[in-house]
Amino acid sequence: MKLWSDSWPNGEAIPERCAAGKPGPGGPTFSDNLNPHLAWSELPAGTKSLVLVCHDFDVPSKGDDVNKSDREVPADLPRVDFFHWLLVDLPTSVASIAEGEFSRGFSARGKPGPAAAHGARQGLNDFTGWFAGDAQMAGSYFGYDGPFPPFNDSLVHHYVFTLYAVDVDRLAVDGAFTGAELREALAGHVLDTATHSGTYTLNPRLRGAGR
Repeated sequence: MKLWSDSWPNGEAIPERCAAGKPGPGGPTFSDNLNPHLAWSELPAGTKSLVLVCHDFDVPSKGDDVNKSDREVPADLPRVDFFHWLLVDLPTSVASIAEGEFSRGFSARGKPGPAAAHGARQGLNDFTGWFAGDAQMAGSYFGYDGPFPPFNDSLVHHYVFTLYAVDVDRLAVDGAFTGAELREALAGHVLDTATHSGTYTLNPRLRGAGR
């Protein structure tokens, strides 16, 4: 199975238009937040539907130093997963997703869901938890919301888009499902996977290393 994107070459910097955050004159601000173009081929025999997940595995496990102008988040701080997109029940008749087809702009309190284009469904991304204590932004964040890493992180973040070929038409998750619930539902149903990755940072010191 193969997965690729015209939005950026595999493993290289993600363009600002596909991120949720970008540098601004007074500090980071919201970006165009377009979901990337993705295309795939060579699905294995028996594939009934497709699942697409985007996650960042470089997220600080503690927020004590996050977005503080007088320090950087230490590189040796343990890191955790942050889910940016959970898309399930995508039919095998769909062979590509256009840039901006599922997301254009960042919506305070989140985009609606779980219903999505092509009869697919989208789960909650982890901005739901990130903004949970913010009265202006709290809500259910369905669908794709792209990179917006801490502007003072000493690590360039890596984002992995994983396409799963599965052996069921409808995955056993419902409503506002999370990344952990999706991983559990995928167990025993994955026929093959393919990945496309990119990097992004908002740290001015690292901007040349990966956006």
